[in-house]
Amino acid sequence: MQLPRVGLITFGDERPHEWEKVFRRLTEPRHAEAIAFFRRQPVELICAESVARSRQDIDQQVDALTAAKADVLVAHIPCWTEPNLVVYAIQKLGLPTLLLSNKSPATHGTVGLLGAGGALDQIGYPHLRLREDFDSPHLAQRVMPFIRAAFALRRLRGSIFGLFGGRSLGIDTGSFDPMQWRVLFGIDTEHIDQLEIIRRAEHLAPEQAQPMADWLVRLARHTDMDKGGLTSDKLNFQVRCYLATQQIIEEKQLDFIAVKCMPDLSNHYVPQCISAAFVPSPYDAGGRKEPVAMSCEADADGALTMHVLKLVSGGVPPFFGDVSYLDDESRTLYIPNCGAICSWYANRSDDPAENLARIDLRPSIRPGGGAITYFQMAPGPVTLARLFRRKGQYCMAILAGEAVTPSEEEYRAFVEARGSHQLPTAFIKLNADFERLIAEFGANHISGVAGNHVAELRHFCELSHVTPILLSEG
Repeated sequence: MQLPRVGLITFGDERPHEWEKVFRRLTEPRHAEAIAFFRRQPVELICAESVARSRQDIDQQVDALTAAKADVLVAHIPCWTEPNLVVYAIQKLGLPTLLLSNKSPATHGTVGLLGAGGALDQIGYPHLRLREDFDSPHLAQRVMPFIRAAFALRRLRGSIFGLFGGRSLGIDTGSFDPMQWRVLFGIDTEHIDQLEIIRRAEHLAPEQAQPMADWLVRLARHTDMDKGGLTSDKLNFQVRCYLATQQIIEEKQLDFIAVKCMPDLSNHYVPQCISAAFVPSPYDAGGRKEPVAMSCEADADGALTMHVLKLVSGGVPPFFGDVSYLDDESRTLYIPNCGAICSWYANRSDDPAENLARIDLRPSIRPGGGAITYFQMAPGPVTLARLFRRKGQYCMAILAGEAVTPSEEEYRAFVEARGSHQLPTAFIKLNADFERLIAEFGANHISGVAGNHVAELRHFCELSHVTPILLSEG
Protein backbone atom coordinates (compact mmCIF):
# COMPACT_ATOMS: atom_id res chain seq x y z
CA MET A 1 0.00 0.00 0.00
CA GLN A 2 1.21 3.49 -0.81
CA LEU A 3 2.50 5.80 1.90
CA PRO A 4 0.70 9.10 2.52
CA ARG A 5 2.19 11.91 0.44
CA VAL A 6 2.86 14.79 2.82
CA GLY A 7 3.38 18.24 1.35
CA LEU A 8 5.39 20.55 3.61
CA ILE A 9 5.56 24.32 3.23
CA THR A 10 7.43 26.39 5.80
CA PHE A 11 6.28 30.00 5.83
CA GLY A 12 8.56 32.94 6.63
CA ASP A 13 8.20 36.67 7.19
CA GLU A 14 7.83 38.60 3.93
CA ARG A 15 9.49 41.82 5.24
CA PRO A 16 13.19 41.91 4.24
CA HIS A 17 14.45 43.79 7.29
CA GLU A 18 12.57 41.61 9.82
CA TRP A 19 13.62 38.46 7.99
CA GLU A 20 17.30 39.34 7.92
CA LYS A 21 17.50 40.81 11.43
CA VAL A 22 15.28 38.38 13.37
CA PHE A 23 13.46 35.56 11.66
CA ARG A 24 15.88 33.93 9.19
CA ARG A 25 18.04 32.46 11.98
CA LEU A 26 14.89 31.20 13.76
CA THR A 27 13.00 29.88 10.72
CA GLU A 28 15.55 28.15 8.49
CA PRO A 29 16.93 25.78 11.17
CA ARG A 30 13.36 24.80 12.08
CA HIS A 31 12.57 24.16 8.41
CA ALA A 32 15.52 21.76 8.32
CA GLU A 33 14.22 20.11 11.52
CA ALA A 34 10.79 19.72 9.94
CA ILE A 35 12.26 18.02 6.89
CA ALA A 36 14.32 15.67 9.07
CA PHE A 37 11.31 14.87 11.27
CA PHE A 38 8.95 13.94 8.44
CA ARG A 39 11.62 11.89 6.68
CA ARG A 40 11.69 9.70 9.81
CA GLN A 41 7.95 9.05 9.58
CA PRO A 42 6.17 6.44 7.39
CA VAL A 43 5.28 9.04 4.77
CA GLU A 44 6.48 10.24 1.38
CA LEU A 45 7.67 13.80 1.98
CA ILE A 46 7.34 16.46 -0.74
CA CYS A 47 8.87 19.84 0.01
CA ALA A 48 11.22 22.57 -1.16
CA GLU A 49 14.53 23.19 0.54
CA SER A 50 13.70 26.88 0.89
CA VAL A 51 11.21 28.80 3.03
CA ALA A 52 8.19 30.38 1.29
CA ARG A 53 8.06 34.12 2.00
CA SER A 54 6.15 35.59 -0.96
CA ARG A 55 3.27 34.74 -3.24
CA GLN A 56 5.77 33.81 -5.94
CA ASP A 57 7.49 31.38 -3.56
CA ILE A 58 4.13 29.95 -2.54
CA ASP A 59 2.97 29.53 -6.15
CA GLN A 60 6.12 27.57 -7.03
CA GLN A 61 5.85 25.29 -4.00
CA VAL A 62 2.09 24.76 -4.37
CA ASP A 63 2.54 23.83 -8.04
CA ALA A 64 5.21 21.29 -7.06
CA LEU A 65 2.96 19.73 -4.41
CA THR A 66 0.06 19.58 -6.84
CA ALA A 67 2.20 17.90 -9.49
CA ALA A 68 3.42 15.36 -6.92
CA LYS A 69 -0.22 14.63 -5.89
CA ALA A 70 0.23 15.42 -2.22
CA ASP A 71 -2.50 14.03 0.08
CA VAL A 72 -2.13 16.44 2.98
CA LEU A 73 -0.49 19.81 3.64
CA VAL A 74 1.63 20.59 6.67
CA ALA A 75 1.64 24.40 6.89
CA HIS A 76 4.69 24.92 9.08
CA ILE A 77 4.63 28.31 10.84
CA PRO A 78 7.76 28.35 13.01
CA CYS A 79 7.75 32.16 13.43
CA TRP A 80 5.50 35.08 12.69
CA THR A 81 4.29 35.19 9.10
CA GLU A 82 1.45 36.98 7.38
CA PRO A 83 -1.69 34.86 7.90
CA ASN A 84 -3.17 35.80 4.54
CA LEU A 85 -0.20 34.17 2.76
CA VAL A 86 -0.75 30.92 4.66
CA VAL A 87 -4.45 30.97 3.79
CA TYR A 88 -3.59 31.75 0.17
CA ALA A 89 -1.47 28.60 -0.07
CA ILE A 90 -4.03 26.44 1.71
CA GLN A 91 -6.92 27.55 -0.48
CA LYS A 92 -4.88 27.16 -3.63
CA LEU A 93 -3.99 23.57 -2.72
CA GLY A 94 -7.36 22.58 -1.27
CA LEU A 95 -5.87 19.76 0.82
CA PRO A 96 -6.56 18.61 4.38
CA THR A 97 -4.27 20.88 6.37
CA LEU A 98 -2.25 20.70 9.56
CA LEU A 99 -0.99 23.99 11.02
CA LEU A 100 2.23 23.30 12.93
CA SER A 101 4.22 25.62 15.20
CA ASN A 102 6.50 25.34 18.25
CA LYS A 103 6.63 26.20 21.94
CA SER A 104 9.63 28.53 21.82
CA PRO A 105 9.09 31.96 23.44
CA ALA A 106 11.52 33.50 20.95
CA THR A 107 9.79 32.74 17.65
CA HIS A 108 6.36 34.42 17.75
CA GLY A 109 5.21 31.12 16.19
CA THR A 110 2.05 30.92 18.28
CA VAL A 111 1.00 34.34 17.00
CA GLY A 112 1.41 33.19 13.40
CA LEU A 113 -0.36 29.90 14.12
CA LEU A 114 -3.40 31.56 15.66
CA GLY A 115 -3.52 34.26 12.99
CA ALA A 116 -3.70 31.64 10.22
CA GLY A 117 -6.00 29.33 12.21
CA GLY A 118 -8.43 32.11 13.01
CA ALA A 119 -8.59 33.14 9.37
CA LEU A 120 -9.31 29.54 8.34
CA ASP A 121 -12.10 29.38 10.91
CA GLN A 122 -13.66 32.49 9.42
CA ILE A 123 -13.91 30.87 6.00
CA GLY A 124 -14.93 27.48 7.41
CA TYR A 125 -11.81 25.57 6.30
CA PRO A 126 -11.32 22.48 8.50
CA HIS A 127 -7.80 22.02 9.84
CA LEU A 128 -5.81 20.76 12.81
CA ARG A 129 -3.54 23.01 14.88
CA LEU A 130 -0.51 21.64 16.73
CA ARG A 131 2.02 23.51 18.87
CA GLU A 132 4.84 21.08 19.56
CA ASP A 133 8.63 20.98 19.25
CA PHE A 134 10.33 18.49 16.93
CA ASP A 135 12.18 16.80 19.79
CA SER A 136 8.90 16.06 21.58
CA PRO A 137 8.06 12.35 21.89
CA HIS A 138 4.38 13.29 21.43
CA LEU A 139 4.63 15.01 18.05
CA ALA A 140 4.49 11.89 15.88
CA GLN A 141 1.64 10.49 17.98
CA ARG A 142 -0.37 13.62 17.27
CA VAL A 143 0.66 14.23 13.66
CA MET A 144 0.38 10.75 12.15
CA PRO A 145 -3.31 10.02 12.92
CA PHE A 146 -4.29 13.24 11.13
CA ILE A 147 -2.05 12.40 8.18
CA ARG A 148 -3.48 8.88 7.90
CA ALA A 149 -7.04 10.24 8.10
CA ALA A 150 -6.31 12.82 5.40
CA PHE A 151 -4.70 10.10 3.27
CA ALA A 152 -7.84 7.94 3.64
CA LEU A 153 -10.14 10.78 2.62
CA ARG A 154 -8.00 11.67 -0.40
CA ARG A 155 -7.79 8.02 -1.49
CA LEU A 156 -11.58 7.73 -1.44
CA ARG A 157 -11.78 10.43 -4.12
CA GLY A 158 -11.91 8.64 -7.46
CA SER A 159 -12.20 5.17 -5.94
CA ILE A 160 -14.67 2.61 -7.32
CA PHE A 161 -17.08 0.52 -5.28
CA GLY A 162 -18.29 -2.74 -6.78
CA LEU A 163 -21.83 -3.70 -5.73
CA PHE A 164 -22.76 -7.27 -6.68
CA GLY A 165 -26.52 -7.68 -6.49
CA GLY A 166 -29.01 -5.65 -4.49
CA ARG A 167 -30.47 -5.53 -0.99
CA SER A 168 -30.09 -8.82 0.86
CA LEU A 169 -32.59 -10.27 3.33
CA GLY A 170 -34.39 -6.95 3.68
CA ILE A 171 -31.41 -5.29 5.38
CA ASP A 172 -32.17 -1.61 4.79
CA THR A 173 -29.03 -0.46 6.61
CA GLY A 174 -26.96 -2.12 3.89
CA SER A 175 -28.52 0.05 1.17
CA PHE A 176 -27.05 3.42 0.19
CA ASP A 177 -27.34 6.41 -2.14
CA PRO A 178 -24.55 6.34 -4.78
CA MET A 179 -24.95 10.06 -5.48
CA GLN A 180 -24.59 10.90 -1.79
CA TRP A 181 -21.30 8.99 -1.82
CA ARG A 182 -20.28 11.00 -4.89
CA VAL A 183 -20.90 14.26 -3.07
CA LEU A 184 -19.37 13.33 0.29
CA PHE A 185 -16.50 11.05 -0.69
CA GLY A 186 -16.05 11.23 -4.47
CA ILE A 187 -16.72 7.50 -4.87
CA ASP A 188 -18.07 5.97 -8.09
CA THR A 189 -20.23 2.84 -7.96
CA GLU A 190 -20.10 -0.03 -10.42
CA HIS A 191 -23.30 -2.11 -10.27
CA ILE A 192 -22.66 -5.75 -11.20
CA ASP A 193 -25.12 -8.63 -11.32
CA GLN A 194 -23.89 -11.29 -8.91
CA LEU A 195 -24.66 -13.93 -11.54
CA GLU A 196 -21.61 -12.52 -13.35
CA ILE A 197 -19.59 -14.27 -10.64
CA ILE A 198 -21.40 -17.52 -11.39
CA ARG A 199 -21.07 -17.11 -15.17
CA ARG A 200 -17.33 -16.61 -14.95
CA ALA A 201 -16.91 -19.38 -12.39
CA GLU A 202 -18.71 -21.82 -14.70
CA HIS A 203 -16.38 -20.85 -17.53
CA LEU A 204 -13.31 -21.58 -15.43
CA ALA A 205 -12.10 -25.16 -15.66
CA PRO A 206 -12.12 -27.05 -12.34
CA GLU A 207 -8.38 -27.60 -12.85
CA GLN A 208 -7.80 -23.85 -12.54
CA ALA A 209 -9.25 -23.82 -9.03
CA GLN A 210 -7.88 -27.13 -7.81
CA PRO A 211 -4.47 -25.79 -6.66
CA MET A 212 -6.16 -23.35 -4.27
CA ALA A 213 -8.71 -25.94 -3.13
CA ASP A 214 -5.87 -28.36 -2.38
CA TRP A 215 -3.95 -25.56 -0.62
CA LEU A 216 -6.93 -24.87 1.61
CA VAL A 217 -7.43 -28.52 2.55
CA ARG A 218 -3.72 -29.10 3.09
CA LEU A 219 -3.17 -26.10 5.36
CA ALA A 220 -6.49 -26.00 7.21
CA ARG A 221 -6.59 -27.33 10.75
CA HIS A 222 -9.43 -29.69 9.85
CA THR A 223 -11.75 -30.23 6.90
CA ASP A 224 -15.15 -31.91 7.21
CA MET A 225 -15.10 -33.13 3.63
CA ASP A 226 -18.13 -35.12 2.46
CA LYS A 227 -20.11 -34.11 5.52
CA GLY A 228 -23.31 -32.18 5.04
CA GLY A 229 -23.04 -30.14 1.85
CA LEU A 230 -19.24 -29.88 1.83
CA THR A 231 -17.83 -31.88 -1.06
CA SER A 232 -14.69 -31.46 -3.11
CA ASP A 233 -16.81 -30.30 -6.07
CA LYS A 234 -18.57 -27.66 -3.97
CA LEU A 235 -15.29 -26.39 -2.52
CA ASN A 236 -13.80 -26.26 -6.01
CA PHE A 237 -16.74 -24.18 -7.24
CA GLN A 238 -16.42 -21.81 -4.27
CA VAL A 239 -12.78 -21.30 -5.23
CA ARG A 240 -13.80 -20.67 -8.84
CA CYS A 241 -16.24 -18.03 -7.55
CA TYR A 242 -13.36 -16.46 -5.64
CA LEU A 243 -11.14 -16.45 -8.74
CA ALA A 244 -14.00 -14.98 -10.80
CA THR A 245 -14.51 -12.23 -8.22
CA GLN A 246 -10.80 -11.43 -8.28
CA GLN A 247 -10.96 -11.23 -12.08
CA ILE A 248 -13.80 -8.71 -11.92
CA ILE A 249 -12.02 -6.65 -9.26
CA GLU A 250 -8.93 -6.44 -11.45
CA GLU A 251 -10.72 -5.78 -14.74
CA LYS A 252 -13.03 -3.09 -13.34
CA GLN A 253 -10.34 -1.68 -11.02
CA LEU A 254 -12.59 -1.98 -7.98
CA ASP A 255 -11.25 -0.64 -4.70
CA PHE A 256 -13.78 -2.34 -2.40
CA ILE A 257 -16.85 -4.51 -2.90
CA ALA A 258 -20.06 -5.87 -1.41
CA VAL A 259 -21.70 -9.13 -2.52
CA LYS A 260 -25.36 -9.95 -1.92
CA CYS A 261 -24.88 -13.77 -1.81
CA MET A 262 -27.87 -14.55 0.43
CA PRO A 263 -30.26 -16.02 -0.41
CA ASP A 264 -29.74 -16.35 -4.18
CA LEU A 265 -26.21 -17.73 -4.34
CA SER A 266 -26.21 -19.41 -0.94
CA ASN A 267 -29.43 -21.30 -1.74
CA HIS A 268 -29.02 -22.18 -5.42
CA TYR A 269 -25.27 -22.19 -6.10
CA VAL A 270 -22.74 -21.88 -3.26
CA PRO A 271 -22.26 -19.28 -0.50
CA GLN A 272 -19.42 -16.87 -1.18
CA CYS A 273 -17.57 -17.66 2.06
CA ILE A 274 -14.21 -18.46 0.47
CA SER A 275 -14.32 -15.05 -1.19
CA ALA A 276 -15.30 -13.32 2.07
CA ALA A 277 -12.37 -15.02 3.81
CA PHE A 278 -9.71 -14.30 1.18
CA VAL A 279 -10.66 -11.19 -0.82
CA PRO A 280 -9.85 -9.03 2.27
CA SER A 281 -6.76 -11.13 3.12
CA PRO A 282 -3.23 -10.14 2.04
CA TYR A 283 -2.57 -13.53 0.38
CA ASP A 284 -4.12 -16.54 -1.33
CA ALA A 285 -2.70 -19.74 -2.81
CA GLY A 286 -0.88 -17.66 -5.41
CA GLY A 287 1.07 -15.64 -2.83
CA ARG A 288 0.94 -12.03 -1.64
CA LYS A 289 -1.79 -9.71 -2.91
CA GLU A 290 -3.54 -6.45 -2.02
CA PRO A 291 -6.36 -6.87 0.51
CA VAL A 292 -9.71 -5.62 -0.84
CA ALA A 293 -12.51 -4.85 1.60
CA MET A 294 -15.51 -7.10 0.98
CA SER A 295 -18.76 -7.07 2.92
CA CYS A 296 -21.47 -9.70 2.80
CA GLU A 297 -25.21 -9.23 2.19
CA ALA A 298 -24.60 -6.28 -0.17
CA ASP A 299 -23.81 -4.02 2.79
CA ALA A 300 -22.45 -0.91 1.09
CA ASP A 301 -21.85 1.20 4.21
CA GLY A 302 -20.22 -1.83 5.84
CA ALA A 303 -17.85 -2.20 2.89
CA LEU A 304 -17.04 1.51 2.88
CA THR A 305 -16.31 1.38 6.61
CA MET A 306 -13.98 -1.58 6.02
CA HIS A 307 -12.18 0.34 3.27
CA VAL A 308 -11.75 3.42 5.46
CA LEU A 309 -10.37 1.24 8.26
CA LYS A 310 -7.89 -0.33 5.85
CA LEU A 311 -6.74 3.11 4.69
CA VAL A 312 -6.35 4.73 8.12
CA SER A 313 -4.49 1.67 9.44
CA GLY A 314 -1.88 1.73 6.71
CA GLY A 315 -3.23 -1.26 4.79
CA VAL A 316 -4.12 -3.71 7.57
CA PRO A 317 -6.77 -6.21 6.36
CA PRO A 318 -10.26 -5.28 7.62
CA PHE A 319 -13.05 -7.59 8.83
CA PHE A 320 -16.84 -7.60 8.89
CA GLY A 321 -19.55 -9.32 10.92
CA ASP A 322 -22.77 -9.16 12.90
CA VAL A 323 -23.39 -7.29 16.14
CA SER A 324 -24.74 -10.53 17.49
CA TYR A 325 -24.57 -10.74 21.28
CA LEU A 326 -23.55 -8.49 24.16
CA ASP A 327 -22.40 -10.33 27.29
CA ASP A 328 -23.10 -7.84 30.07
CA GLU A 329 -21.19 -9.81 32.69
CA SER A 330 -17.91 -10.14 30.80
CA ARG A 331 -18.36 -6.86 28.84
CA THR A 332 -17.78 -8.77 25.62
CA LEU A 333 -19.29 -8.24 22.17
CA TYR A 334 -19.67 -11.39 20.08
CA ILE A 335 -19.18 -10.76 16.35
CA PRO A 336 -19.84 -13.83 14.19
CA ASN A 337 -20.36 -13.76 10.45
CA CYS A 338 -22.56 -15.95 8.29
CA GLY A 339 -19.69 -18.14 7.11
CA ALA A 340 -16.43 -16.24 6.89
CA ILE A 341 -14.30 -13.55 8.49
CA CYS A 342 -11.08 -12.31 6.88
CA SER A 343 -8.70 -15.24 7.35
CA TRP A 344 -5.80 -13.04 8.49
CA TYR A 345 -7.48 -12.72 11.89
CA ALA A 346 -7.18 -16.40 12.72
CA ASN A 347 -3.60 -15.74 13.89
CA ARG A 348 -2.86 -12.17 12.68
CA SER A 349 0.00 -13.51 10.62
CA ASP A 350 1.22 -12.57 7.16
CA ASP A 351 2.07 -16.26 6.71
CA PRO A 352 -1.14 -17.90 5.45
CA ALA A 353 -0.07 -21.28 6.83
CA GLU A 354 -0.07 -19.90 10.37
CA ASN A 355 -3.61 -18.59 9.93
CA LEU A 356 -5.04 -21.61 8.14
CA ALA A 357 -3.61 -23.87 10.85
CA ARG A 358 -6.28 -22.35 13.11
CA ILE A 359 -9.15 -22.56 10.60
CA ASP A 360 -11.58 -25.44 10.07
CA LEU A 361 -13.40 -25.90 6.77
CA ARG A 362 -16.87 -26.90 7.95
CA PRO A 363 -20.05 -27.59 5.98
CA SER A 364 -22.26 -24.58 5.39
CA ILE A 365 -25.84 -25.01 6.58
CA ARG A 366 -27.08 -23.11 3.52
CA PRO A 367 -28.96 -25.12 0.86
CA GLY A 368 -26.17 -24.55 -1.66
CA GLY A 369 -23.65 -26.42 0.49
CA GLY A 370 -19.94 -25.71 0.37
CA ALA A 371 -17.59 -24.63 3.16
CA ILE A 372 -17.46 -22.00 5.85
CA THR A 373 -14.16 -20.90 7.42
CA TYR A 374 -14.57 -21.58 11.13
CA PHE A 375 -12.25 -20.03 13.74
CA GLN A 376 -12.01 -17.73 16.74
CA MET A 377 -10.32 -14.40 16.12
CA ALA A 378 -6.80 -14.23 17.56
CA PRO A 379 -6.38 -11.91 20.55
CA GLY A 380 -5.19 -8.33 20.18
CA PRO A 381 -6.39 -4.73 19.96
CA VAL A 382 -9.06 -3.86 17.41
CA THR A 383 -10.93 -0.77 16.29
CA LEU A 384 -14.60 -1.26 15.44
CA ALA A 385 -16.58 1.22 13.38
CA ARG A 386 -19.71 1.67 11.32
CA LEU A 387 -20.84 4.37 8.92
CA PHE A 388 -24.61 4.81 9.04
CA ARG A 389 -27.22 7.50 8.40
CA ARG A 390 -29.60 9.41 10.63
CA LYS A 391 -32.21 11.34 8.70
CA GLY A 392 -29.97 11.10 5.67
CA GLN A 393 -26.84 12.45 7.39
CA TYR A 394 -23.80 10.23 7.91
CA CYS A 395 -22.52 9.29 11.35
CA MET A 396 -19.73 6.92 12.32
CA ALA A 397 -19.92 4.77 15.44
CA ILE A 398 -16.39 4.17 16.79
CA LEU A 399 -15.26 1.69 19.45
CA ALA A 400 -11.85 0.60 20.68
CA GLY A 401 -11.67 -2.96 21.99
CA GLU A 402 -9.56 -6.04 22.56
CA ALA A 403 -10.16 -9.37 20.84
CA VAL A 404 -9.96 -12.07 23.51
CA THR A 405 -10.01 -15.85 23.64
CA PRO A 406 -12.80 -17.06 25.93
CA SER A 407 -12.08 -19.82 28.41
CA GLU A 408 -13.09 -23.36 27.44
CA GLU A 409 -15.99 -23.12 29.86
CA GLU A 410 -17.17 -19.81 28.40
CA TYR A 411 -16.84 -21.11 24.88
CA ARG A 412 -18.73 -24.32 25.63
CA ALA A 413 -21.54 -22.22 27.07
CA PHE A 414 -21.52 -20.07 23.92
CA VAL A 415 -21.65 -23.13 21.65
CA GLU A 416 -24.48 -24.63 23.68
CA ALA A 417 -26.43 -21.37 23.61
CA ARG A 418 -25.76 -20.79 19.92
CA GLY A 419 -26.80 -24.29 18.87
CA SER A 420 -25.87 -26.06 15.64
CA HIS A 421 -25.37 -22.82 13.71
CA GLN A 422 -21.66 -22.37 14.53
CA LEU A 423 -19.78 -19.60 12.73
CA PRO A 424 -16.40 -17.82 12.80
CA THR A 425 -16.53 -15.41 15.71
CA ALA A 426 -14.63 -12.48 17.17
CA PHE A 427 -14.97 -12.00 20.92
CA ILE A 428 -14.28 -8.32 21.62
CA LYS A 429 -13.86 -6.97 25.14
CA LEU A 430 -15.22 -3.42 25.32
CA ASN A 431 -15.12 -0.63 27.86
CA ALA A 432 -18.47 0.66 26.71
CA ASP A 433 -21.98 1.41 27.88
CA PHE A 434 -23.93 -1.42 26.26
CA GLU A 435 -27.27 0.31 26.74
CA ARG A 436 -25.98 3.36 24.88
CA LEU A 437 -24.55 1.10 22.16
CA ILE A 438 -27.95 -0.53 21.66
CA ALA A 439 -29.66 2.87 21.67
CA GLU A 440 -27.32 4.59 19.21
CA PHE A 441 -25.67 2.00 16.95
CA GLY A 442 -27.24 2.37 13.51
CA ALA A 443 -26.87 -1.07 11.90
CA ASN A 444 -26.79 -4.81 12.53
CA HIS A 445 -23.35 -5.18 10.93
CA ILE A 446 -20.01 -3.84 12.14
CA SER A 447 -16.55 -3.52 10.58
CA GLY A 448 -13.16 -3.65 12.23
CA VAL A 449 -9.40 -3.63 11.88
CA ALA A 450 -6.45 -4.60 14.06
CA GLY A 451 -4.88 -1.88 16.24
CA ASN A 452 -6.19 1.29 17.83
CA HIS A 453 -7.16 3.86 15.20
CA VAL A 454 -9.75 5.88 17.07
CA ALA A 455 -7.79 9.12 16.63
CA GLU A 456 -7.56 8.56 12.87
CA LEU A 457 -11.30 7.94 12.61
CA ARG A 458 -12.13 11.07 14.60
CA HIS A 459 -10.00 13.15 12.24
CA PHE A 460 -11.55 11.40 9.24
CA CYS A 461 -15.02 12.33 10.46
CA GLU A 462 -14.06 15.95 11.05
CA LEU A 463 -12.54 16.24 7.58
CA SER A 464 -15.46 14.56 5.80
CA HIS A 465 -18.35 16.21 7.70
CA VAL A 466 -19.41 12.90 9.26
CA THR A 467 -20.64 12.98 12.86
CA PRO A 468 -18.40 10.79 15.08
CA ILE A 469 -20.14 8.81 17.83
CA LEU A 470 -17.61 7.41 20.31
CA LEU A 471 -19.20 4.45 22.07
CA SER A 472 -16.22 3.24 24.12
CA GLU A 473 -13.58 4.66 26.40
CA GLY A 474 -9.89 4.31 25.62
